[in-house]
Amino acid sequence: MRKFLTALMLVLMLCTVASADDVIKVGIFNCLTGQNAFGGQLELEGTMLAHTLNPTILDKKVELVIVDNKSDKVEAANAVTRLIENDKVNAIIGTYGSSLAMAGGEVAEKAGVPVIGTSCTNPLVTQDKKYYFRVCFIDPFQGAGAATYAFRNLGFKKAATLVDMANDYSVGLGKFFRDSFKKMGGEIVASLFYQSGDTDFTAQLTALIDAKPDIVFLPAYFAEGAIVLKQAKELGATFRFIGADAMDNPEIVTLGGDAVEGFMHTTFAYDPSMPEMNETAKAFTAEWNKIHPDKAPNVNCALGYDAYILLKNAIERAGSAEPKKIRDALETTKDLPTVTGMTTINATHDAEKDMGIVEIRGGKKTFVGIVVPEV
Repeated sequence: MRKFLTALMLVLMLCTVASADDVIKVGIFNCLTGQNAFGGQLELEGTMLAHTLNPTILDKKVELVIVDNKSDKVEAANAVTRLIENDKVNAIIGTYGSSLAMAGGEVAEKAGVPVIGTSCTNPLVTQDKKYYFRVCFIDPFQGAGAATYAFRNLGFKKAATLVDMANDYSVGLGKFFRDSFKKMGGEIVASLFYQSGDTDFTAQLTALIDAKPDIVFLPAYFAEGAIVLKQAKELGATFRFIGADAMDNPEIVTLGGDAVEGFMHTTFAYDPSMPEMNETAKAFTAEWNKIHPDKAPNVNCALGYDAYILLKNAIERAGSAEPKKIRDALETTKDLPTVTGMTTINATHDAEKDMGIVEIRGGKKTFVGIVVPEV
């Protein structure tokens, strides 16, 4: 009996090991509650769609382990710690929000676990990092894109910025826009600030009206941005607004009403309104519409999807789900077809891809086209 029990225990142990070896654990840390939940939830839905369509990699089941970082820097670090130490994940996807990505990235870097960022565009996210990558372009590129479109395509010579002084994303983009606009020969007539959570922008908008810019760069999150646009209309402002990718949310028209008509923002090269899509984008859009017939996809959903596809591709090329091998494969990603265009990971672990421009026309988001930033 003792020999039988010993043999049985050995068999059970071997089965457990085999079972563990047959599973690839992918951690997801994103903001599912808190200030940035609107973006994090959309990205999660995109990742889950990619997982539904690709539930196995290397003939192994992929298990998603989801942790809410609650739109908080401390919670972001805690979320990554839990995924690595408790859940023993092979790789991680996330997050919306550059400050959250930076907090979680420090933990992953020390542990040697690769992370693929979704829409965390601040350059510091991947700076001096061996294990952090992203499927999005970075803010110097995006700020220059907004400036290029305003100056070259629209012919505006005077610009201003309205920036959230408490947000790294907003502050960085404001600087990159101003630098690029001036470099092309434009004039910055005002650089104004507000604080996260503000609801009254009368003072800033009055100052902008007095400064008489042709266009104002507003690198805000969509909820605050919609408030700014509504108050600008009420005050009779006649200048145009252009924003960045955090304004890319289907709810902006609902919140802003007719005040958002004519508003433009930079985005990734994907939108359901695109007249021409690559095959990956067409397939993604069709599958999304099957699952979410009452909710149009946006670029956050697409980036969440692309992050999973990028990870899948790296694991397949590495022939292994060992973290170091995944990292090495991610570094060599080149011309990978994704929803947001052909993706190449460069030397700083950032994605090189096209930038798009969206404008609200007739109450609907309309993909205007591709802009080539002058950087």
